[in-house]
Amino acid sequence: MLKKGLFIFSTIVLLSIGSSVKAVQGILFYKSGYYQAAKALLISESKTNTQSEAEICYYLGNIYFSENKPDSAEIYFKKGLTADPLFAQNSIGLAMLNMKTNIVQAETDIKNILKIKKNKKDVNVYVAAGYAYLFNGLDEKALYYQSQAKKIKSRDASVYVLLGDILAKKSIGDACSNYELAIYYDENCEEAYVKYARAYKTVNTKLSIEKLNLLKQKDPGFTLVDKELGDIYYNMNNFKQAAEHYEVYLQSGNSDIQDLTKYSMTLFLNHDFAKSLEVAKLGIQKAPRNPAFNRLSMYNNVDLKNREAALEAADLFFNHSDNPDFTYLDYRYYGQALRDSKQISQATEQYIKALSYDSTKVELWKDISDMYNENNDYKNAVPAYEKYMKSLSDKDKSADVIIALGKLYYSLGKDAISDSLTSKISFLKADSIFGIIATMEPDGYRGNFWRARTNSALDPESTKGLAQPYYTQTVNLIEPKNDERYNSVLIECYSYLGYYTLLQKDNAGSILYWEKILKIDPNNATAKKAVDALTKQNKSDKKSKK
Repeated sequence: MLKKGLFIFSTIVLLSIGSSVKAVQGILFYKSGYYQAAKALLISESKTNTQSEAEICYYLGNIYFSENKPDSAEIYFKKGLTADPLFAQNSIGLAMLNMKTNIVQAETDIKNILKIKKNKKDVNVYVAAGYAYLFNGLDEKALYYQSQAKKIKSRDASVYVLLGDILAKKSIGDACSNYELAIYYDENCEEAYVKYARAYKTVNTKLSIEKLNLLKQKDPGFTLVDKELGDIYYNMNNFKQAAEHYEVYLQSGNSDIQDLTKYSMTLFLNHDFAKSLEVAKLGIQKAPRNPAFNRLSMYNNVDLKNREAALEAADLFFNHSDNPDFTYLDYRYYGQALRDSKQISQATEQYIKALSYDSTKVELWKDISDMYNENNDYKNAVPAYEKYMKSLSDKDKSADVIIALGKLYYSLGKDAISDSLTSKISFLKADSIFGIIATMEPDGYRGNFWRARTNSALDPESTKGLAQPYYTQTVNLIEPKNDERYNSVLIECYSYLGYYTLLQKDNAGSILYWEKILKIDPNNATAKKAVDALTKQNKSDKKSKK
């Protein structure tokens, strides 16, 4: 693995020097089915390699034909014939172009080309004829010329690669058997390894990986193998190995925008956010308005907690990208970026947009509720959480899930204190929910403790003692545990019970509760004052009785 800085430098350098790769590499990429990577290599080589110009032009013509650009294809086929009139494959290419409009003339042209003495025994010309028909969807004719090529040279690997390509649409097994034959007759027929692996990558990944690793051993410099392996591991969700192979491929300098995108996404899915961001930035340099790179820049900056950069990337993605296809996750991440920057109202808007794209992502309602809660906006937090609760199955409505709604109602009740009706209704709903928790957790204190708090809010002067039974039950549940983790809960309980007992004119009972607090916290000022005052009151009462 390259270090971070070195990776960037190496990739940029290699991207710039990719044109120095030999034409044979471009042809190999073409034969292996990577037309875009092949095109860049072949166009570069066509400017300098005069010896192979005719062959280069033939493959470029085929690439443009596959892109449905017949005019460009014709230019290259004719340019190839100008470079070498005897290189018959370019004449086959021109006939291939004519098949769409004048099949009879095209067939005549091919037959005439094959009558030429130089071409009669040239297996490569027959193979080119086979591909001309195959690329036009005329499989039977393609099979005919494949059989003629086989008669000329039955042990030629290209003959079996062609047959494999013809059969690939109908039978993967039969196609791969012919790719195997190609390898048998020529163990260095690299495109046969690649096509075999590609055919099997979704039905038998083990065989596919084995074949590619065998090719990698034979030709470590053929980095297309790493791209294929990267694709296979990516489809297997093995993002760590996928990223390793994509990196090797990218360093070759043969990558395109799509390759960089997939590599950055692989790193992102592998949670290597820093490196994914690095690759995305490289992609943005090459294509500033590419939505995939701008999206990944936003995602990674959010996960890396780069707040300002995340918002800048979001602006580029949403407002300065070419034809972005928005998804729920885009708004989810934008919402998180705004949330991290404390722009809560804007963040909730984006989360709601995310739900409009995918209503099944119900967990977002909890996030929305949490954000309102963080902003002390309980009026909106409660209905958002209720929507989240409504979406859950009964088995998923755990005590933790339910109690959270009760706490929101409790907070709403306290927040709406100026609106007595709303406040009371909210407290009563909270009390009902905490009662459910007490039933669900008979040995737990939470339900009774929160019922105590709620009823204390309903009876702020404690004159009715609404909270007393629940604070008492909380104490009964916690005291036997003898666990200091509950000390703060006990202090709250003892404080209420001490005060309520005092209201009942039971000074002695009140002192007992305050003294319990001092055992937990000897410096508790409230308890000290209460004990001192009640002790003096008791002494005063005794003197007055005398």
